[in-house]
Amino acid sequence: MKRSAALLEILTILAIIGQSSWAALPGSYCKEMGSSTYRPHSVSVTEFGAVGDGITLNTKAFQNAIFYLHSFADKGGAQLFVPAGKWLTGSFSLISHLTLSLDKDAVIIGSMDSSDWPVIDPLPSYGRGRELPGGRHQSLIHGSNLTDVIITGGNGTIDGQGCVWWEWFNNHTLNYTRPHLVELMFSKGVVISNLTFINSPFWAIHPVYCSQVLVQNVTILAPPDSPNTDGIDPDSSDNVCIEDCYISTGDDLIVIKSGWDEYGISFARPSSNISIRHIVGEANSGAGIALGSEMSGGISNVRAEDICLFNSLYGIRIKTSRGRGGYVRHIHISNVIMTNVKTAIGITGRYGEHPDENYDPNALPVVDMITIEDVSGTVIKHAGTLEGIKGDNFNSICLSNVHLNVTSKHPWKCSYIEGFSNLVTPELCESLRNPYQSSVCYTANHFDCCNLVQAA
Repeated sequence: MKRSAALLEILTILAIIGQSSWAALPGSYCKEMGSSTYRPHSVSVTEFGAVGDGITLNTKAFQNAIFYLHSFADKGGAQLFVPAGKWLTGSFSLISHLTLSLDKDAVIIGSMDSSDWPVIDPLPSYGRGRELPGGRHQSLIHGSNLTDVIITGGNGTIDGQGCVWWEWFNNHTLNYTRPHLVELMFSKGVVISNLTFINSPFWAIHPVYCSQVLVQNVTILAPPDSPNTDGIDPDSSDNVCIEDCYISTGDDLIVIKSGWDEYGISFARPSSNISIRHIVGEANSGAGIALGSEMSGGISNVRAEDICLFNSLYGIRIKTSRGRGGYVRHIHISNVIMTNVKTAIGITGRYGEHPDENYDPNALPVVDMITIEDVSGTVIKHAGTLEGIKGDNFNSICLSNVHLNVTSKHPWKCSYIEGFSNLVTPELCESLRNPYQSSVCYTANHFDCCNLVQAA
């Protein structure tokens, strides 16, 4: 997939204006993980009968190759190479100490037969499928309880052929929740890099209950009207680094989650220590950087910086509601450029449905210590909609050096929210005009990089 000249121009602008600050940013935690781990054993999927004609179903070939490579897990691990070609397959599962490597002209294609995507149990922190009661279809590339897993290549492509799934979703003919392109569960030491992901049936990359995750230099594409095609969704995961990505999808580009209502509260695994940087993209029906609305296990210690967004519904968004419980705190978002965005900043306590009738409406989320600074925007309709919950104010919401060229006569809408500001145009709501206080607002210095991704 080739990026447009306009995208390259945006990347160049970002590099020029942010070069000095990027160089000074702490990033050693990302350098500890990479896609260059040496594997002493390597096979090609063709050795197991795979045919790259785009017609032959190769699920068994992928499964048999990975089964064979399992014997090398304690011998330095192994690599499964996918050469040039179009490799049609159903869902298959990875193993520990494995590199799945795609040639630059390799395309792994998801089958359009739903029976090739097995139905598995719902996530314990969700209690049911995200879209429908009951189970959910397994992701195209799946794994659980793994260590040291790398999915990489020379910018090869993974194509979910999501159009058939989007049609089933829009026609209400699905029996189970749609699958992701990649989902790794309960895993540690995960690297996803140097690949293009297109047309995911649902969320593209979903690390859930994972630790030490690096997603680097990936492109994720889906049509702007494709339903719920999030890009990267770290979910109840910690020590996650996402960097140098271009994403254009039908929903949020990067969204952090941690479980849904009473199930997320009970499972109690937060998302924490997450670094997001050097992201370019457009979210026609979603947000560039989002948190929630499934955040019942808690979200904290998130730093997002050097973000360029265009043609998007929201720039930055925090979503929650009564019944969620949990918390979103210690969030720092900075150095953001927006162009043609409907609402630059959105914070809402009235978002999303519930898994069932057993949620507790008195389980109120805590939203505090949120800092957004060094943001510029042109062709912005609304500066922000910042709405907490009656009886549950969102506190210490801090905005600094935010300058938005807004077309609406009423740029800000605020309720049940308190905080501080400095150098914000257009002028903020009165409840946020208190002078900025570094002792109260969450700053970049609070972000403990020592807790972030270390080598597996």
